[in-house]
Amino acid sequence: MRIARPLQDAIDSFEKLPGIGPKTAQRLAYYLLHVPQSQLDDFSEALSNLKRKTVLCSVCRDVAERDPCHICADSLRDEGVIMVVEHPLDVVSFERMGKYKGRYHVLHGAISPLENIGPDEIYIEDLIKRVKQANGNPIREIIVATNPTMEGEATAMFIKKEVEKLLTDHRPRITRLGMGIPTGAYLEFADETTLAQALEGRRGI
Repeated sequence: MRIARPLQDAIDSFEKLPGIGPKTAQRLAYYLLHVPQSQLDDFSEALSNLKRKTVLCSVCRDVAERDPCHICADSLRDEGVIMVVEHPLDVVSFERMGKYKGRYHVLHGAISPLENIGPDEIYIEDLIKRVKQANGNPIREIIVATNPTMEGEATAMFIKKEVEKLLTDHRPRITRLGMGIPTGAYLEFADETTLAQALEGRRGI
């Protein structure tokens, strides 16, 4: 059976998304076919603006509407504590918890030799520069909140090694999230209580 070209194009586009298989892509495309045109137009505009109206914060590398982002621009946040996370969604998870009052640094990935992702492919160097340049308000602690996976652990150890190379009188304490996050899990799927326990129980590495 030949599917109408516009419909097939929509199916093909959905299939390119992570976690979307052929059957789900077909269901989504056929569902949208019955949505009012005005709703489709709004959906199309939202997708079009997704990259056009967002920027990466030059300080923390989180996705934002302006540079610096609202967290980095907030004078009430603790500049001396930086939580390092793999993805922007992890920032959303911790902010939803509402108990962390420091700053963030988003790596946009983790070191993964199997996927040819090394330290230069993610924003580790930017983190080291932040620590070096924080002379007036030195960084007291770096909380490495990468996922408890092999890649996350490798990234945590690399960050620790790079920070320890710094010749500074104010070398920050480096900690790792404590118990609460099971090995192999992803932070974006953790509930607020689990994240709070992990944050409170963080340990030195």
